[in-house]
Amino acid sequence: MTDFATLPPVPVPNPDTQPYWDALKDGKLKLCRCVETGKWIHPPLERSRYTGGPVRFEEVSGKGTVYSYIVVRQALIPGREAPYVIALVDIAEQPGVRLSAYLDAAPEEVKIGQEVEARIVDLGDSGYRVPIFVPRQESSSVA
Repeated sequence: MTDFATLPPVPVPNPDTQPYWDALKDGKLKLCRCVETGKWIHPPLERSRYTGGPVRFEEVSGKGTVYSYIVVRQALIPGREAPYVIALVDIAEQPGVRLSAYLDAAPEEVKIGQEVEARIVDLGDSGYRVPIFVPRQESSSVA
């Protein structure tokens, strides 16, 4: 697994994102959800984009599938060696709601449709934690 000890940037939470970051500190992946419709919303918003009503944060499974990805071949972040993969992951709870995150896999092993799951890792000694994704062992992939 990649060492995140030297990786900037450190998050700067705002009122909309604070519950997301607080949940990660507690080892949970929670996303914003419309109270009235039950639809997930990411990135988080103060009010539901569907109804304008209230939202709350609820835990998700962390399971999903790779919707898209890029292979970063030029090191842009101090302490991070290229190549590495940044994936756009559809969460299992609601396809179309996607998280962008580091995917801990060799670039040649990543496939669109690949099943992945989140791991929550420390972001150095910043006090923050971030989700990364890893391939699921029983993964099936779409070509």
